[in-house]
Amino acid sequence: MKHYIIDGNNVIHKSKPLSKLFIKDKQSPREKLIFKIEDFFQGRNVKITVHYDYFENVPIKASLVRIIYSDKKEADENIKKQIADEENRRNLIVVSSDNGIKTFARKCGCEVISSEDFIKQLLSREKVDEETIKTKQISNDNWNDIFKE
Repeated sequence: MKHYIIDGNNVIHKSKPLSKLFIKDKQSPREKLIFKIEDFFQGRNVKITVHYDYFENVPIKASLVRIIYSDKKEADENIKKQIADEENRRNLIVVSSDNGIKTFARKCGCEVISSEDFIKQLLSREKVDEETIKTKQISNDNWNDIFKE
């Protein structure tokens, strides 16, 4: 089973809307990212761990995602430790744009996805869902009315 290890704060700071929100309120973008990740991976056979810097504020209810807060240290340390402790690192997919994490993960044989590419994947799913809705709306319309001469 693939296991995604996600550098949560790094992903937030690579997203303009989440990054802007983070300046005012750290909790809201954290929640939004978790909800988007859960929606994206719904029905897939994967494990997901999201690492956030600093302390937990209000607990985020997540059914698919394990959330780890770094407390007094940097989340990078926890991410590297989790990678190092993993028995089968070939199943790990590490999401971060932090050069130290990416280099460490690659040396350990993990797949690495940049935060920017991960955001694109999350958004492409959103676009696919919008297209599916539009297609269903069109298919539910009366085709004879649409193509009358």
